[in-house]
Amino acid sequence: MIATQKIHRKQYSEMGGILVLSAWGFATVIASFLFFWAGLKLDSALGTGPYFMIGLFMLAIFLCVMRLYQEAKRRMKDF
Repeated sequence: MIATQKIHRKQYSEMGGILVLSAWGFATVIASFLFFWAGLKLDSALGTGPYFMIGLFMLAIFLCVMRLYQEAKRRMKDF
């Protein structure tokens, strides 16, 4: 009985890692599109080149990667 519980826990912990990575991928895509759209609207309202669009897009990617790194570092410390 105890051995089967350990196997199930290991399977769930592996699935949890996959779910966390897929959630971070989804968050990165959503954030990059939202920041891209906000930059596009700012550029069209101000009449500038694609500076805000590119800048906000890069900011979204950078923030998501940094949060992913912090989450991975925290999880490695908990291991």
